[in-house]
Order: sequence, then structure tokens, then C-alpha cells
Amino acid sequence: MEMATPDPRKPYLTERHVQQRGKNRFVLGVIIGICVLFFVITIVKFGGAGVMPGAGGLK
Repeated sequence: MEMATPDPRKPYLTERHVQQRGKNRFVLGVIIGICVLFFVITIVKFGGAGVMPGAGGLK
């Protein structure tokens, strides 16, 4: 039985590539987490007044 030739459109991923992809996804998650944290801190610090639509509406 012959081995099929690898598809050139799908490059072979070595173990190092798989590990690096995992590290990259972890770093992306950390960066997104920091952005969300800064956003939440900003909303809390300003008390939400005028930041969100409808906050501090007409009385």
C-alpha cells in the first residue's frame, strides 16, 4: 500500500509549531484579558456616568 503524497496546501506541523501555536494563543488570551480589565476599571472609575448609553438619563 502506497503512502499518499502530502497536500502542499496543508503544511505539516511539527511538535514545535504546535507548541508555539499554543503559546501564541495563551499570549493572545492574556492581552485580551488585560484589555477587558482596563475597560472594566475605566467604567468603574467613572461610575458609568455618561459612558454607557442610557446611563444618567433624563429625570
